[in-house]
Amino acid sequence: MSLNKHFSVAVIGGGPAGLMAAEVLCQGGIKVDLFDAMPSVGRKFLMAGKGGMNITHSEPLPAFAGRYASRERNIAPLLESFNPEALRKWIHTLGIDTFVGSSGRVFPREMKAAPLLRAWLHRLREAGVSFHMRHRWLGWDEHNALRFTTPDAEKLVQADAVILALGGGSWAHLGSDGLWIPLLEQRGVAVAPLQPANCGFNTNWSEHFSTRFAGEPVKNVALSYTDIEGIEHRKQGEIMITASGIEGGLIYALSAVLRDTIAKNSNVQIYLDLLPDKEEQQVVNEITHPRGSRSMSSHLQSRLGIKGVKAGLLRELAGTEVYADPKQLGAAVKRLPLTLVAPRPLNEAISSAGGITFEAMDEQLMIRNLPGVFCAGEMLDWEAPTGGYLLTACFASGKAAGHGALNWLKYK
Repeated sequence: MSLNKHFSVAVIGGGPAGLMAAEVLCQGGIKVDLFDAMPSVGRKFLMAGKGGMNITHSEPLPAFAGRYASRERNIAPLLESFNPEALRKWIHTLGIDTFVGSSGRVFPREMKAAPLLRAWLHRLREAGVSFHMRHRWLGWDEHNALRFTTPDAEKLVQADAVILALGGGSWAHLGSDGLWIPLLEQRGVAVAPLQPANCGFNTNWSEHFSTRFAGEPVKNVALSYTDIEGIEHRKQGEIMITASGIEGGLIYALSAVLRDTIAKNSNVQIYLDLLPDKEEQQVVNEITHPRGSRSMSSHLQSRLGIKGVKAGLLRELAGTEVYADPKQLGAAVKRLPLTLVAPRPLNEAISSAGGITFEAMDEQLMIRNLPGVFCAGEMLDWEAPTGGYLLTACFASGKAAGHGALNWLKYK
């Protein structure tokens, strides 16, 4: 059955998921109008690319899909239809080369998001997508028309199908503000509460430590913790000291389980190994080595290279009694306790967890009790660590929602 060429679809949200859905629809012969509340599209995408656009990851697909944890079974089918290698090939069709970094992460050759977005928008405009900026979605009117507020006046839009790609709740100033939640809940759509993901955490630094070391990276450190099921985990990497606590790649990778443990127990105890490449007995031996008239701080720096922020962490967290006992101090170097009391606010997080539950949608990503309304991207209830997993799922869900709308329109 062929599609009626006069069908029109409204895509609401101009991030990667919405843009990908728009491209699929155009290729299917559909008239596409894309609406976004911001003055331009892809703002969070561009911001995410400022430090080097990590577009996806090269690890095998089973391991890749496992990064989505409890939502693996929901995300895996999307990845099977548009996997990381397919995403790279798609990027190449825009004239953008990619490469695999030493960590397995995949980047555009220029390491920037802007050239990719410019090329993509040019192709979409050439394909006939109409862009409507500064159009904030307000839901539906009594005749099921889409309501938008614009700089001039409220506007009503009729569409044969709708794709919602409004983002989660982090970085609200770039457009992902979560204001769509009550609009869908009023229609009986199940939405899991938004929570910070890939976020930092608060602890109770002394004013002296916070003032002196906020903004300092702690390199080559291992973090261990026991999750709510009693299983101990350990991961090595780098953290960053903040005025209120810690953040950084190592923390982001573990943020989901740390956040969930705090929600259950009101805090979580983690342990820092300041010298992950040395055995504890070796550390103790170096500390007990005669130090003569040198201070312990000088001794630690000379024998173990502990200085700066690592020395500050020992002073902050080990306590006077531990610091005075070489054996206890050696144990503290390898297992320094730190209590995290709360995740940082949602708006500061790199991404968000929560959103429209997959149970509220069919396999085409259409909301079950809103026929013709499809959803994609971070507004769905899933989360993933940084490393290209977030963007890949946004692209893949946008493609799936676009195909879902095309399939639905065939029978309309």
